[in-house]
Amino acid sequence: MKQKCKKIIYIFLGSLCLFLGTLGIVLPLLPTTPFWLLTAYFYMNASGRLYQKVMSIPLFGYTIRNFQRYKAIPIRVKIISISLLWGVNILSMLVIDRFWIIFLLMAISIAVSIHILSYKSLRNEDRESE
Repeated sequence: MKQKCKKIIYIFLGSLCLFLGTLGIVLPLLPTTPFWLLTAYFYMNASGRLYQKVMSIPLFGYTIRNFQRYKAIPIRVKIISISLLWGVNILSMLVIDRFWIIFLLMAISIAVSIHILSYKSLRNEDRESE
């Protein structure tokens, strides 16, 4: 019974992380890869079938395998992520007139940019073929 409950919780958490990670593709402040890594972890420990199913999704499997294997992010992904992050946040700062919100957006943008840039860049010759 305890094992079955754990499996249900892991499947729920994995599904929630998959959803949040997928939202992160279009929402700059929501990270994609960390949520997808959690999805892989929860599914791997709960259901081999679900794990194989999500790993067979081209973008998901490609992203997770490369990140797990190389602990690196392709330069193209870094550029797109940081550009979207700053673009959306600058637009938000232009329409918001509260200093503390602007300050918070700046702090988040700086912290996320530093985090993304802290990973080495994955070169084309290093990574798994697409």
